[in-house]
Amino acid sequence: MIRTSAAARRLALLTLLAVWLLPLFLLGQPAELLRKPENFERSRDYDALHYKLVLDFHDKEKSYRGENTITLSSLKDDLKSLVFDAEGFTVTEVAGPDGRPLPFSVDSKKLKITLSKGLAWGEKTSVVVRFHQENPKIGLKFIDAGPGHPAQINTYDWPEDAHHWFPCYDYPNDKVTSEVIATIRGDYKVLSNGRLVEVTRDKAAGTSTWHWSQEEPHPVYCIMLAAGPFEVIRDSLGTLPVDYWVYPQDVANAPRSFRKTPKMIDFYNKTFGYAYPWAKYDQVCIAGYGGGMEATTATILGQSTIHDERADQDFSSDGLVAHELAHMWWGDLVTERAWPDVWLSESFATYAEYLFTRFDRGEDEGALDLEEKKASYLAEARSRYIRPIVFNRYNEPWEIMDAHAYPKGAAVLHMLRSVLGDGAFFRALGAYLNRFAFKNADTHDLMTVVKDATGENLDWFFEQWIYSPGHPVFQVNWDWLESSGKVRLTVRQVQDFSKGIPVYRLPILIGLRTPGKKWAERVWVARKEDTFEFDAPEKPLLVRFDEGNHLLKELIFKKPAEELIFEIQNDDVVGRIWAAGELAGFLSETGARAAISAAAVSDPSWAVRRAALETLAKTGGRDLVPFFKNRLADGNSQVRAAAVRALKGTQAPGLAPFLMHVFDRDSSYVVQAEALTAIGECGGRGQIVFLRKAAGLASPRDILKRRAESAIKKIEGSPANK
Repeated sequence: MIRTSAAARRLALLTLLAVWLLPLFLLGQPAELLRKPENFERSRDYDALHYKLVLDFHDKEKSYRGENTITLSSLKDDLKSLVFDAEGFTVTEVAGPDGRPLPFSVDSKKLKITLSKGLAWGEKTSVVVRFHQENPKIGLKFIDAGPGHPAQINTYDWPEDAHHWFPCYDYPNDKVTSEVIATIRGDYKVLSNGRLVEVTRDKAAGTSTWHWSQEEPHPVYCIMLAAGPFEVIRDSLGTLPVDYWVYPQDVANAPRSFRKTPKMIDFYNKTFGYAYPWAKYDQVCIAGYGGGMEATTATILGQSTIHDERADQDFSSDGLVAHELAHMWWGDLVTERAWPDVWLSESFATYAEYLFTRFDRGEDEGALDLEEKKASYLAEARSRYIRPIVFNRYNEPWEIMDAHAYPKGAAVLHMLRSVLGDGAFFRALGAYLNRFAFKNADTHDLMTVVKDATGENLDWFFEQWIYSPGHPVFQVNWDWLESSGKVRLTVRQVQDFSKGIPVYRLPILIGLRTPGKKWAERVWVARKEDTFEFDAPEKPLLVRFDEGNHLLKELIFKKPAEELIFEIQNDDVVGRIWAAGELAGFLSETGARAAISAAAVSDPSWAVRRAALETLAKTGGRDLVPFFKNRLADGNSQVRAAAVRALKGTQAPGLAPFLMHVFDRDSSYVVQAEALTAIGECGGRGQIVFLRKAAGLASPRDILKRRAESAIKKIEGSPANK
């Protein structure tokens, strides 16, 4: 792509800013970040166009033979040799398009092929590479049968593991169409990308051959294969096949995890401004992995995605399913040119989780989901490091797949939306997908699309949020000037500027509420200290900084007890949670404890009820034991779990038998797990038999086993129990 002169100037400006900020940023970072090398987009000699993989599997020997017919176009003049990524398998033969052998050499990670004649720029050719591998460990694996899963063969290529099971150019800036033709034992089914062309069976050999064709370009890390005794649950969205490949024993429970998939696709079609672009959508559960991987048209998911009805209240798979589905647009349709821009995949998919949660479960649940994402990033920023979102210092790409690439970027997208407005924001997303469909893009491409689609030059926004590290820390206070009938609000930015964190320029909504009026004022902060005044003929009952909760921030906003009491009773769900935490310092003041207790019992949001319990638990008062026990009747498992933690904190005598009763009667694995932890704190050797029995119970992610064993160690290691 040829950049315009204006785009080139903008890129040069951002590069200069990055160079200027980098020394400041590096000064405050852990030493391991300084030692990591810089990585730039990989250069290419050719454009790979199509991979045709023919594979013959022998599961008993854990081996396979394969050939990859690679079609490519030269990007050089007189290209005489081809280099492919190839690691772990044995290359036995290479042939040119005429079938004649070609000279080749293999080192530990590369296959080099000498062509019979040089290629001109743009000239196409093909080579056939034949290879085999026994007992592979990376990329493709033969999985033995184990607890909860049958034997199977599966692949997992992300970020750069495809070249461990077939020769290829293994980097995201080259997209290909692909075919997988796999011969396997006759009782296995094979899933791969794209359209199922045919299945043929050889009764004499006891094998079947599955031919899949992915007919639109996609990144090589999205090429996948899964083979095993799967059951296929058929679903659809109109004429689009939407199927779920699961183990036979999971057929009854699988719909609980996957049933919203068609609804999600329909929602994303309408939201992203680009209809689902692929031939079908499958999801397959495989052993040996957690989480998910967005292989094009055939998402790979860990087997823990499927769970029983009890687990659904605490371990819903909706967020995971929504995230991986969103990658069919963000990452698979439009792919980042290089890993430092991975936020173009992961942040967008993470934000899509929030968008669907809000659509599916309502405004409050959406707000809580987004706040949880912000908190995840802030925890990393406080305990590990800060870095720019676009960041090229790493040894391996997975090292930057962190809370900056996922939740921070999602929060930044939400702020971009608040700056642009909904119409312009979603129009820009659709324009980006349409312009770069089946191609690669980088952050500067996104910036250009935003400008073209909205008319807004937001270079300043990307510079401070994408190319700079950190986030703002606001110190806020307000006064009511009775004589002039005004509210004076002072906003200070107190983040650590020595780490390269900028002084932020941001629009912020200030919410105000008086006995007779509720309204919001939009202001811009741009300095280390800004002061604003608003007309207010009555003293406000509540002044809210960041009305609507748009910003990624830390907030220091000291308020009197009466304002916090009003806030916990009247603000939105995020504000009520914040007020519950702030009231921890005022529980001795009139009305504060009553307001917190009322919120713990009757607030409509489970998250506020939980936050209120957590504040009351900080008192450690044994007088609250009956109250905490009463809260074990709450309909939400997260609130009940908080009540168990609060009881544990009181260290009241005789709690262990009561907690054993809680364990036996509660329907939530999470509440049971908290009860086991509490028994470890409050119990003695008399509870060890009970704990050992609990450790033998099946549960999602072995949560009961792990907590019970930890409780036993706690009791056995306690001086009081020796």
